[in-house]
Amino acid sequence: MESRLNYFGHPLAGKVLKHINSANKVLSDSTLPAVIQELVKIRASQINGCGFCTDMHTKDATAAGETPQRLHLVAAWREATVFTDAERAALELSEQGTRIADAAGGVTDEAWANAAKHFDEDQLVALMSLIAVINAYNRINVINQQPAGDYQPGQFG
Repeated sequence: MESRLNYFGHPLAGKVLKHINSANKVLSDSTLPAVIQELVKIRASQINGCGFCTDMHTKDATAAGETPQRLHLVAAWREATVFTDAERAALELSEQGTRIADAAGGVTDEAWANAAKHFDEDQLVALMSLIAVINAYNRINVINQQPAGDYQPGQFG
């Protein structure tokens, strides 16, 4: 499979990515735990069918010490016993925030209240923003049919 165009090499795309990457850097530097960030990125990418981002974030999570068992169970997190209550709350918010178009009421008050039990306001802002940012990356890569499988951890700095 080949991408529809060389998005990463296109000048206008470079300008767009500069801003999305800047937002992502702010979030990665936030107090939202890194493990939560990777789980959220993986789950949203799975839902959106973004192979490129799923490949990237499972490899980045592995490089950061995440276990294969937990990575294999992200897609079935509700039935898995390997995730903390905070991780489960973040995964639920990620799913509902990613599936806004599928949900009549968007993100439920219950999902928000559950996340608020585990994260302070700064972390909630980071979590909400991270869900938006990973969805933007997913949509760019899915629309462009960006191939998956060749990512190397740290490749983008």
